[in-house]
This record gives sequence, C-alpha cells and structure tokens, in this order.
Amino acid sequence: MTADQKPRTDDELRSLAERAGRELEDAAAPEILRWAVDTFGAGFCVTSSMEDAVVAHLASRVRPGVDVVFLDTGYHFPETIGTRDAVAAVMDVNVRTLTPRQTVAEQDAEYGPRLHDRDPDLCCALRKVRPLEEGLENYRAWATGLRRDESPTRANTPVVGWDEKRRKVKVSPIARWTQDDVDAYVAEHGVLTNPLLMDGYASIGCAPCTRRVLEGEDARAGRWAGRAKTECGLHG
Repeated sequence: MTADQKPRTDDELRSLAERAGRELEDAAAPEILRWAVDTFGAGFCVTSSMEDAVVAHLASRVRPGVDVVFLDTGYHFPETIGTRDAVAAVMDVNVRTLTPRQTVAEQDAEYGPRLHDRDPDLCCALRKVRPLEEGLENYRAWATGLRRDESPTRANTPVVGWDEKRRKVKVSPIARWTQDDVDAYVAEHGVLTNPLLMDGYASIGCAPCTRRVLEGEDARAGRWAGRAKTECGLHG
C-alpha cells in the first residue's frame, strides 16, 4: 500500500495495523519503518524523548527529512535539550518541538508549585499527554522507541499496533531489540545519545521525576521512584 492509498476510516486503520503487526513481527526495524513510510508518507512521524536518537536515525535512513517530534515539558535536564539540538543539527531529520499550553510558571500559578510531586498524573497529562495529542493531529501514524525488555508493562508491545486513545497507528520498530542491540547500533553508526546514559540513568524523563537506577533494577525503575506510577500516559 502506498502513501496515496491511505485508508480513511478508523476501522480500516485498525485492521491495517493489526495485520501489519502480525506480518512484520519478525521483520527488521528498517523494514518496519519502510512499511510505515510507504503506507503513510508525510502522515508518519517519529517521536523521541531524546534519550537516544536510534529510531530517528533508523527512520532518517528510510525517509530523509522525516519529522521527529519532541515534547519540551519545561522540566527536562539540560543534557536532554542539548541532545535535541545536536540531533537537529547533525541528522537528516526535521525536529518539531511541542510545548504545553502553559509554562511551568503559569502552571504553578494555577495549580500550585511542584504539581509533579503532589499529582504526577495530572502534571504528565498537562505537560506530555495533551501536547502530544495536539501535536499528532496531522499524522496518521507515529513511531516510538518502546522496547519489550524495558519493563513488564511493555513486554507485549507490538511492532505495529493500534493506538485506541489517539486513533492512530503506533509503530515500535525496535520493540524486539534488547539493550545490547541498541548499544551495538549506537556504536556501529555513531548515533547521538543523551550524556546522562553514561551517568547512571537508564530511562530519562523530566528531571524532578527521574533518578539513577540501582544495580539489578529495570530500566524504568528510576522514573517516579517510590510511586506506583510507571508510565506518563503517552504509552498507557
């Protein structure tokens, strides 16, 4: 299916995604991304937290100039913003930065300071989930860097699936990769990574809600440590 033959209804998109998920389960990441680009054309983008630029790099080799969507929550580590700027400067991608409707100061004025401590779900909804939903409005499909080995909550991530909440096709081309696969790809291609990965951080989000991981912990253990929360709402 080519980009000018995109299905128009949600039912068609859901069926397409479910079929592709089955057919591409054992496919290599570039093949999965080629399917997405051929199917959706400009209606496809990559989302990146700028933990690393692996999926952006993979996609740029399939579609030079591909849109890479980044959420600037206002709470990022300086290293994360630096990684975004470096990716924009040296990779053949079009980085689009999304921002929340309110600045941190405006949010503090309305909800009180440190909302992330008192109600992290609301903070994520305001600074991540809503901006992403608005930023993805003109796309029918989006790629993520989700991997099954990151945590139990991601163990069943399909390589292509249907995002029921956003009514879009969700592509996870490296879902079957391990951390060793990621490290090998980074080393082979000189892919940009966030410097914090070399400083004990295994999963990098907003600074107030991210800590270094301890030996033996899974990659997501440093996010919202001490809370039952494991996801920000972007992926479930």
